Amino acid sequence: MKRTFLAGVCLLGLGAAPVLAQDKSDEDNSRRFTADRVFDIEYATSPQISPDGSKIVYVRHSMDRLSDSDRGDLWIIDVASGEQRPLVTGGASAGSPAWSPDGSKLLYTTASADGKPELRMLYTDSGQSFSLAQLEYGASGATWSPDGSMIAFSMFVKGEKPSFATAPSKREGAEWNEPVKVYDDITFRFDGQGYLEEGATHTFVLSADGGSPRQITEGDADLTGPVWLDEDTLLVTGNTAEDRDLDPIESEIYAVELADKSMRALTSRDGPDYRPAVSPDGKTIAFLGYDDNVMAYEQANLYLMNADGSNVREVAANFDREFAALQWAPDGRSLYSAIENAGNVDLFQITTGGDTSIAVSGLGGTSIGRPYAGADFSLSEGRNPVIAYTAGSPDRPAEVAVAGRGVNARTLTALNEDVLPYLDMARVEELKVSSSADGREIEAWVAFPPDFEADGSFPLVLEIHGGPFSMYGPFFASEIQRYAAEGYVTVWSNPRGSTGYGEEFAQLIDKAYPGNDYDDLMSVVDEMVARDYVDPDRLFITGGSGGGVLTAWTVGKTDRFAAAATIKPVINWFTMALAGDIAPMVWRHWIREDPWENPQAYFDLSPISLVGNVTTPTLVMVGEEDYRTPAWEAEQFYTALKLQGVETALIRVPESPHYIASRPSRLIAKTDNIMGWFAKFDPAKQDEDEDSAED
Repeated sequence: MKRTFLAGVCLLGLGAAPVLAQDKSDEDNSRRFTADRVFDIEYATSPQISPDGSKIVYVRHSMDRLSDSDRGDLWIIDVASGEQRPLVTGGASAGSPAWSPDGSKLLYTTASADGKPELRMLYTDSGQSFSLAQLEYGASGATWSPDGSMIAFSMFVKGEKPSFATAPSKREGAEWNEPVKVYDDITFRFDGQGYLEEGATHTFVLSADGGSPRQITEGDADLTGPVWLDEDTLLVTGNTAEDRDLDPIESEIYAVELADKSMRALTSRDGPDYRPAVSPDGKTIAFLGYDDNVMAYEQANLYLMNADGSNVREVAANFDREFAALQWAPDGRSLYSAIENAGNVDLFQITTGGDTSIAVSGLGGTSIGRPYAGADFSLSEGRNPVIAYTAGSPDRPAEVAVAGRGVNARTLTALNEDVLPYLDMARVEELKVSSSADGREIEAWVAFPPDFEADGSFPLVLEIHGGPFSMYGPFFASEIQRYAAEGYVTVWSNPRGSTGYGEEFAQLIDKAYPGNDYDDLMSVVDEMVARDYVDPDRLFITGGSGGGVLTAWTVGKTDRFAAAATIKPVINWFTMALAGDIAPMVWRHWIREDPWENPQAYFDLSPISLVGNVTTPTLVMVGEEDYRTPAWEAEQFYTALKLQGVETALIRVPESPHYIASRPSRLIAKTDNIMGWFAKFDPAKQDEDEDSAED
């Protein structure tokens, strides 16, 4: 079993300036969110509060102009005074901070001087640190034992490659080509990792004083996500079934004894069980899971069981939202989870009896490019725990904030106050629309350009989220700010299939994607066009991944848009189901039939089926190393549009996986190439060019 996980500048110059950019004076430019402002953005993730609640360590992200990267440093905040200082800076990026149980030490991940993954330990009183372990592969999920003497983590273990032949020995000094590569698993490449090495990800333990890590799980299956049940036992999660390649969502929770590495399953059902969290007294395990009904989306439920796996019971069964990562309250009477909730991320407190309440609202801000939900939190020990969390807003990315009983709730950082207050940022408004499909309420948001006037006439961009099972909200997004800075009104929404609105709403697109989500999106556009300030002849559409699917589908259904940009789309579900890195998920859960048994079912849901209708000028963009929605999906659409005589261009992002905006320059190139394409086919811009030619 290979390791898998369920997570350059574009070279094409389009020869067209972004909309309105040519009309801005230098003075105006100084207040605009211009492309290079992306490099000025900072944001916070992983706020980890000390056990006594007095300090917070967090990852402070900044954009490095020299390396063209998002780098992370560790900073520490005194909660009482709000004062902060750098803790780990200057070298390789640092992340995943974790306090020792007594609060005297900090564990974190980084890279050594020679670039090897490294676990390091830092003494918070002196600031001195040492290398705990230099590793061949990166460590994930590092966690302290309850007594602070041991650390558990997961790491890839290389295995033996399958082979059917023995190569002859080569002479000394001979230079032969690289040997052939043999694969025998259905998932042989994965997005962000490329073609996979043979092996599996396993769990290790390591003394907190350093030394050699000891592997405690074995076999061909991934066994990861260690959680300490007690000093002698770890919980891990994985799928050890023989047919695990064909059932990618299945997983169970296992207890592993450190002494002899013996392993026993604590859960057993047809469906995933994962993310265990052990109560403070060690007697109860909370976990997430659901029964596999072979749906494209199923909502994770919250369960409790005794430490030996007995007495499994569901908690808050009527709570119609998807639970996420769990943390117990120190008194063991409740748990906390940051949950997507109708366009927001709220920190819910859930009692063991099933009562739910919102402890903190307004989490978010950790997604920088597009307005996705994303948030982190942690709790201190004590009777009245202090909550540290990431807080965001439409015009600010994530900051570190605190809340809790007896705590002065406030935001502790102001990472962008040296830049953003001096820029004219987009104003964001909520919008609710009734869908033409069935009258369901669809939530949306509108961003207005800084020079917006209600009696003006503005171009509109419809931005569509991916997933498709994900959620947008009123969160900071540099791409939205760029559109606004160049004069666009932008609207984004959560059509059916989005998370955060209950299981039934998300399942409306099961075996019907794309479907009535198209109607939801057009209803949002209709509402915007009904407003006098939107020019109906200057409508534009874009989206990435699942949003790219819907963009390509939409231009096959309507010609109302002046131009489109489909980013990393699926164009042909038949080829996606056989060549994407989540192929078993597509044909088992999304369409539920083998492609060769019912090719029509795949064709009917594929944008390629509508390509003969397309007249809208459409830009196509994809990462060259995208194995989630592989590059040949985008290329099929590009070629088909060319054969149809439709105006099109193809942008391939070099050395890029599915997340093509992973580097600041690529985020800039993505957004500005989209706007350049829109400008090329903007009727108002064409009129301006004609007037200039006549002059």
